[in-house]
Amino acid sequence: VTKTTFLPETPCLITAGTSICRQTPRASLQGQGWGICSTGHWGMLAATNQKVREQVRLELSFLNSDLQMLKEELEGLNISVGVYQNTEEAFTIPLIPLGLKETKDVDFSVALKDFILEHYSEDSYLYENEIADLMDLRQACRTPSRNEAGVELLMSYFLQLGFVESRFFPPTRQMGILFTWYDSLTGVPVSQQNLLLEKASILFNIGALYTQIGTRCNRQTEAGLESTVDAFQRAAGVLNYLKETFTHTPSYDMSPAMLSVLVKMMLAQAQESTFEKVCLPGLQNEFFLLVKVAQEAAKVGEVYRQLHAAMNQEPVKENIPYSWASLACVKAHHYEALAHYFTATLLIDHQLKPGEDEDHQEKCLSQLYSHMPEGLTPLGTLKNVHQRQLLGKSHLCRAVTHHEESMREASLCKKLRNIEVLQEVLSAARQRSQLKYSQLREDDDLLNLTDAPDIVSKTEREVEIILPQFSKVTVTDFFQKLGPLSVFSANKRWTAPRSIHFTAEEGDLGFTLRGNSPVQVHFLDPYCSAAEAGTKEGDYIVSIQDVDCKWLTLSEVMKMLKSFGQNDIEMKVVSLLDATSSMHSKCATYSVGMQKTYSMICLGVDVDDKTDKTKKVSKKLSFLSWGTNKNRQKSASTLCLPSVGVAVPPVKKKLSSPFSLLNTDSSLY
Repeated sequence: VTKTTFLPETPCLITAGTSICRQTPRASLQGQGWGICSTGHWGMLAATNQKVREQVRLELSFLNSDLQMLKEELEGLNISVGVYQNTEEAFTIPLIPLGLKETKDVDFSVALKDFILEHYSEDSYLYENEIADLMDLRQACRTPSRNEAGVELLMSYFLQLGFVESRFFPPTRQMGILFTWYDSLTGVPVSQQNLLLEKASILFNIGALYTQIGTRCNRQTEAGLESTVDAFQRAAGVLNYLKETFTHTPSYDMSPAMLSVLVKMMLAQAQESTFEKVCLPGLQNEFFLLVKVAQEAAKVGEVYRQLHAAMNQEPVKENIPYSWASLACVKAHHYEALAHYFTATLLIDHQLKPGEDEDHQEKCLSQLYSHMPEGLTPLGTLKNVHQRQLLGKSHLCRAVTHHEESMREASLCKKLRNIEVLQEVLSAARQRSQLKYSQLREDDDLLNLTDAPDIVSKTEREVEIILPQFSKVTVTDFFQKLGPLSVFSANKRWTAPRSIHFTAEEGDLGFTLRGNSPVQVHFLDPYCSAAEAGTKEGDYIVSIQDVDCKWLTLSEVMKMLKSFGQNDIEMKVVSLLDATSSMHSKCATYSVGMQKTYSMICLGVDVDDKTDKTKKVSKKLSFLSWGTNKNRQKSASTLCLPSVGVAVPPVKKKLSSPFSLLNTDSSLY
């Protein structure tokens, strides 16, 4: 800057190599490219200064080049088609896996302990072990093994999140736990205090893990190909379930538009593996088999052509890796070429002989095309060797054209150029078609050959999505000690636990019981010992003599109460604070030594000079779960996966290592 003098209105930065002073006339300044911007400052207007415009354009071009290089590096690290391929020597085109989403560590302990103390009125230290189990399970899910055990691990955590959401995440408040996940395609982090981001990201990783399992299967065996098809169908099912269930995820890789494309990609790769399974036993030079293989190849080419078109639509076009879109285009041309090659082979190498099934061959040939070329009929072509030769060579020309286009597309992408097996497969297929055409080529082909018609795509096995089967994974709520989830959840508010000291007068409790885990006080005699001690109709019994009763059935609670006879009983109860207290259908009355029961009928008449003052107490409960007093040390166990449900659970048996489901394959993460 040669001189930095400013005009009286407002100061602004002077562009290097220019100078002005206070005495410079405004008209002169404006003539030199100066002007007042939207904020009222004087400055050099780049739009009117060619030198500045060129400098800015040059700097932006350098910036764009750097961004493109960074984007390609990210693509190479996170979504390379070669990382998760099967290690066996195989002459097969590689498949595309999805990279797992990465995340930051999450500390559940503070928020969950506070919520347990505040909402459930429990001593939070009693749940340190359960919180540790939850955090260890999440940590293990960051590096799952690439097999069914890894899928089960992720599904277990996903199901566990359903329990955690119901227990600790009320819809009216934030818990203060920040979840951060990175976009698997762009690397952009997304952070939310909403547990839905955590659940959606785990679902995405389940689908991604299925793709990595599929690409690592041995596609040289029938069982391996069947596993590949199954894995990609399941991946498509999980991603489709994610798209339909979590419609407002902020991460771009989980947007509905992107998920739709990813589902198409998984189904296309499943269809490709189906074609490979048809060809695996080897292709015999037989008419009907070649018709079938040609249509199967046309089907694969069609689904990849549709996939490539979807990848080039907004808004997904900007973030789909270039290598993915290029490979989809390469495969569309490659399999279209194979369809024409097999069609040419069946036309050139076979001719109708006496005694053969003429009608069947005619029908198959007619179904191979949507319409026959002009002037040709199926039966006439079968019987006329010259017509068959000309039509076959036309198909070979189209096959060579598609092969060359597939190789050209592969050469335009740096990553595809570096995949040797892909280049070898494409080159071998082109040479095969060129060799067959060179054996039949004639000088007048350019004049005699017409464009070969398109081949109708058809498959004997249309691949479909397979929805995730969460019911096959057995998981028990880590925080089951809080009580049955149907009652003890985050969206219900409870009173603090109240201690009730009472006796059964003449063997009669003075109330009936209803419900089943937890048991509820029902039809309470307002003059009985329990009522005078503070019991209210609708209370839930959470403990008797310090024995947790939240999971006990009605008969078990009744048996406990009966065992005390006329001795003092200490019972702890809680009440809902909401206005809609639920009353269960089961009912039982305990009476020892007397026929009198305090049912609704008995309380409707005078008994021992007591008037009917019973009223239903319909108060809504606060929240307490009465746990044991055993102080458990923090556990490092990760995989405590009992059965789904709310039945009385057995004591959890922990695995010796939190990473017992992991293997060395996790290093590929």
